[in-house]
Amino acid sequence: MSRVGKKEILIPIGTDVSVASNEITVKGKGGTLKRALHPAITIAVTDGKVEVHPANKTRLARALWGTYAAHVRNMLAGVNTPFMKRLQVEGIGYRVELAGKQLKLSVGFSHPVMVSIPEGVVVAVDKNIVTISGANKEQVGEFAASVRAVKKPEPYKGKGIRYEGERVREKQGKKVAG
Repeated sequence: MSRVGKKEILIPIGTDVSVASNEITVKGKGGTLKRALHPAITIAVTDGKVEVHPANKTRLARALWGTYAAHVRNMLAGVNTPFMKRLQVEGIGYRVELAGKQLKLSVGFSHPVMVSIPEGVVVAVDKNIVTISGANKEQVGEFAASVRAVKKPEPYKGKGIRYEGERVREKQGKKVAG
């Protein structure tokens, strides 16, 4: 049995949850999120609570039970307070700036790298800190990972794009023969 799936999910005030044919919709002050439901899972909304149950006793249904409960919790949290990821750009001459619906990264290549900002994600740039926020946790995390993948922090000087608070283990480098 799923420990995560068995926990009750309370609906915060000002949030509306509805389940239509194979789709759950969560509306709140931060936006509207929709997710398709798997046939092995049933979701019921009753008096301020969301209940997630497996539709049958298969291994797949038991595996998806906790997963969908976590998805519903994340949707409820995201429409009330947006999820945030902060990235640091470190390195001499490394810059980041917003150019319309794109993020312009100058990170040591011969050309600037342009990354398109997906719909539903808000990006703010302050000096060398990029703040990515949005209601959808998966979308925010995926976009932050794709920006970081442009220039991962390297282990010798630590230059690159890293999550705020991420520690990069630096290597010693070559010894001078003498």
